[in-house]
Amino acid sequence: MSGSGFFSSKAFAVVGASADRAKYGNRVLRWYIDNKLPVTPINARADGEIEGLASVKSLGDLQKGQQEQSEDVPLSVSVSVITPPQVSQRIVEEAAALGIRHMWFQPGSEPEALDQLGEKYGIQVIGNGPCILVEGERMLAQEARL
Repeated sequence: MSGSGFFSSKAFAVVGASADRAKYGNRVLRWYIDNKLPVTPINARADGEIEGLASVKSLGDLQKGQQEQSEDVPLSVSVSVITPPQVSQRIVEEAAALGIRHMWFQPGSEPEALDQLGEKYGIQVIGNGPCILVEGERMLAQEARL
């Protein structure tokens, strides 16, 4: 399996990040932190910080934080998604509107017809199986060699 350029981004985000260390949204966020990758937690209901990082409520809030970019410039971030499938569908649409090109859907978060959605919106998607907690380090190393 190829990362499809997922780790070539200079910034990362975790949609569905959680302050609860037992939840996968927190475990995935800590994976990025442990691998020293710049990551922003995203949780629509969270305020303040998660794992010491300022959290935002949506992908759109990331763009507001990148003041050097205009709305016409795609948001250069790779996104991990840990949300219920019906929420993930809306996340794909929001990502497409922001020009995001790389998304990794953790097991159980994939919206229906994920591959077709990726094609429709021009997004490289990883999903339907691999978990970043299992495959992430190998894929990160593989992309570093390219």
